[in-house]
Amino acid sequence: MTNSAAIRAYWDAAADEFDAEPDHGLRDDATREAWAERLASWLPGTAADVLDAGCGTGSLSRLMARAGHRVTGVDLAPRMVGRARAKLASAGLAGRFLVGDAAAPPTGDARFDVVLSRHLVWTLPDPGAALREWTGRLRAGGTLILVEGRWREAGQSGQPYVAGAGTLPWHRGVAADELATAVRPLVAGLRVEDLSHDARLWGRAVDDERYALIARVA
Repeated sequence: MTNSAAIRAYWDAAADEFDAEPDHGLRDDATREAWAERLASWLPGTAADVLDAGCGTGSLSRLMARAGHRVTGVDLAPRMVGRARAKLASAGLAGRFLVGDAAAPPTGDARFDVVLSRHLVWTLPDPGAALREWTGRLRAGGTLILVEGRWREAGQSGQPYVAGAGTLPWHRGVAADELATAVRPLVAGLRVEDLSHDARLWGRAVDDERYALIARVA
C-alpha cells in the first residue's frame, strides 16, 4: 500500500517542475483565461469562502482570489504550499495556505461556500471518505467542484507513480459516471461538464475523459 510519506515526497519533488504543464502553471494567456472562465461559471457571483483541496502550486487559487474570493488552500506537499504562497504574494493577492492532508483538511470547524478539488481523487486511498469530508465542510447550499478524468498514472507509463499506487481505488483516474454515483448520495443535485473538447484548458488537444462535476448540498 502507499503511505502519506511516499506521496508527500513524490509531490514535494515534483514541485519545481509542476508548473511546466500548461494546465498546472497556467502561464499561457489563453489557458489561464479558459480556466478563469470556467471558474466564473462554477463559483458564486459574489465573494465566497473557497477551500482548494489539493491546491498544488496555487494556480487555481490565484484565479479565484483575483476574482475576489477568500481562498484557503491545503496540500500535503510543503514545497507545493510554499510555491502557492509565493504565487499569490507576488500577485498582491491574499490567500491562506496550509500543509496537510487535503482529504481531511486541517481547517478546524471552518465552513466554506465552495470546496474545489482538481485532479486529486485518483491519489487518495479512500476517496469516499474524502467526498464525505468535503461535503461536510460546506455551508447549506454550498458547492462541491471536482475536476477529474480517466487517465493512466503519471508519465503515461502504465507504472504506479509511487510504490503501491496500483492498489489505490482510482489510480487510473475515475470516469464521470462512477464519480457521480459516489457523490450523488451526499448532495442535493449535481451536473457534469465535459472538458475534453476544450483544448485551451490543457494547452493541447486531448483524447481522454476530462470533466468537471459540480454539486450542491442542501
